[in-house]
Amino acid sequence: MTQKILQDMNIVIVGHVDHGKSTIIGRLLADTNSLPEGKLAQVRETCQRNSRPFEYAFLLDALKDEQAQGITIDAARCFFKTDKRNYIIIDAPGHIEFLKNMVTGASRAEAALLVIDAREGIQENSRRHGYLLAMLGITQIAVVVNKMDLVDYDRKVFDGIVKEYTAFLEKINITPRRFIPVSGMKGDGIAQNTDQMSWYTGQTVLAALDDFENEKLPEDKNFRMPVQDVYKFTRDGDDRRMVAGTIESGKVCVGDEIIFYPSGKKSTVKSIEVFNAGPLKTRVTGYATAFTVSEQIYIKRGELACRAAESKPRVTSRIKVNLFWLGRQPLQPKKRYLLKVGTTKVEVRLEEILSVIDASNLDNTKKDAVDRHDVAECVLKTEKAIAFDVVADFAGTSRFVLIDDYEIAGGGIIRAGLEDRQSRVREKVLLRNYKWESSSIGPDERANKYNQKSTLVLITGGKDTGKKRLAKAVEKKLFNDGKFVYFMGIGNVLYGVDADIAHADGREKNRREHIRRLAEVSNILMDAGVILVVTAIELRQEDLELIKTTVRPDMIETIWLGEDVTTDIVCDMHIPELKDPGKSALTIEKVLQDRGIIFKPF
Repeated sequence: MTQKILQDMNIVIVGHVDHGKSTIIGRLLADTNSLPEGKLAQVRETCQRNSRPFEYAFLLDALKDEQAQGITIDAARCFFKTDKRNYIIIDAPGHIEFLKNMVTGASRAEAALLVIDAREGIQENSRRHGYLLAMLGITQIAVVVNKMDLVDYDRKVFDGIVKEYTAFLEKINITPRRFIPVSGMKGDGIAQNTDQMSWYTGQTVLAALDDFENEKLPEDKNFRMPVQDVYKFTRDGDDRRMVAGTIESGKVCVGDEIIFYPSGKKSTVKSIEVFNAGPLKTRVTGYATAFTVSEQIYIKRGELACRAAESKPRVTSRIKVNLFWLGRQPLQPKKRYLLKVGTTKVEVRLEEILSVIDASNLDNTKKDAVDRHDVAECVLKTEKAIAFDVVADFAGTSRFVLIDDYEIAGGGIIRAGLEDRQSRVREKVLLRNYKWESSSIGPDERANKYNQKSTLVLITGGKDTGKKRLAKAVEKKLFNDGKFVYFMGIGNVLYGVDADIAHADGREKNRREHIRRLAEVSNILMDAGVILVVTAIELRQEDLELIKTTVRPDMIETIWLGEDVTTDIVCDMHIPELKDPGKSALTIEKVLQDRGIIFKPF
């Protein structure tokens, strides 16, 4: 006889503290015969031996103890099952655990049970959890009004909670599937209705769960795969370079043209690799995937792989978001945080608070900081451009978390990508990268040949500080040591490539275009494998950001020459005074060695 294969469904159970979530779970385990054999009797006996009243919540504690001891339990993976499906419970007792699991994708709930204590009524966390479910796009929700036995199964109490909580949920555009009166302790309404609440003729909790629908994998959506890593193989002549990640949506096929964002690099899928299996032609949503590409291009963790034939994601450094803040300290401007979306992790700061909502009462205020448990609409500014989708297009690549002092302190969804200072230049760079004709000689081959990594060494500072002398000394030192190096002063560009705009309406007016063209020339030389040394007077941080939009940021080393740094630029190195160009050049060479740009001799 063929065994029926059951579907799985991830559910989350949320609610205010002590409203009976653990009791509900324990009762579900018991009433569906999902417990290990003898576990229920064992816990009852333990309670009797210790003169404690039995509670179904104790079943969870017992299972956790066994899991801590390394004992395998089926219920640890599928907490309970019905004839229709297996249910996997996301155990998230607090805001932060739930938010972390939901937003990072460690556990994606398809449905939720929201528990309210009939005696205590609707509490702050009842509303906050409801808002959080709405924000994360969980629409299949059943509200479980627990502990009806403590209010003598009074229908008026139940109806009052239904009326009040429905009014709250309507404000956040949530329509729960149903409200279910239960007693987790007595078992009323969990697996079957009882005479205690003959006035209720609706579904039990189990029936309501079975009535939920499994989410369809978004295979029909645009292909999105956050790049987890790039693996290169060298053993036994294996020269494959595999791009690895988990497909968030859509599908990828051999022969597809792929664009990686935010870099805009393109290539074609050469093969789809599967461990211990033959080659595949297609890979779809939900699968961990690795594929090779036909052209050698440099990409790294954090890129978002997309099919060229489909709509592209948003790319910018300014995002409009809805976020839920749980940090110990308020979220405030000027302070730097880490933002994680997909596999990208980047520094971010709060640019503007548009509005703050108290999730417990939906009051909307204007504040200077976002306090703990506040929900806010904000504008965030990332250190560099990131690739994402807005929540209206696809929730999977719009969810993010914020990290403060090594702890996840908040998270939410991206509602819009906003234009930043580099938007127009970035569009040109994306088009350039798409149209770029790659050499048959890859960057790794050049690096191995020249014993160096291509790098842009930017030397900036005030007038008459000796920038050109230092740059030429660096060029000479590296050249004498056998390096492929070239010095280019800004004048080389101003009176050559920039001749058409060098004196048009003043140089400062065309500064951004001068810097953009300098960066484009640098990009070509660096593609040839050169260590390029460039000098420019008093570069600002916005100049550096423009250069980083055009040239890979990890290939730039910035040096300020002069006693005081007179602009807002953030430099990698500061040389207060040029006493001996040769010694300073030697210092720079050692820094390049330490950073792996110049390969040290074996």
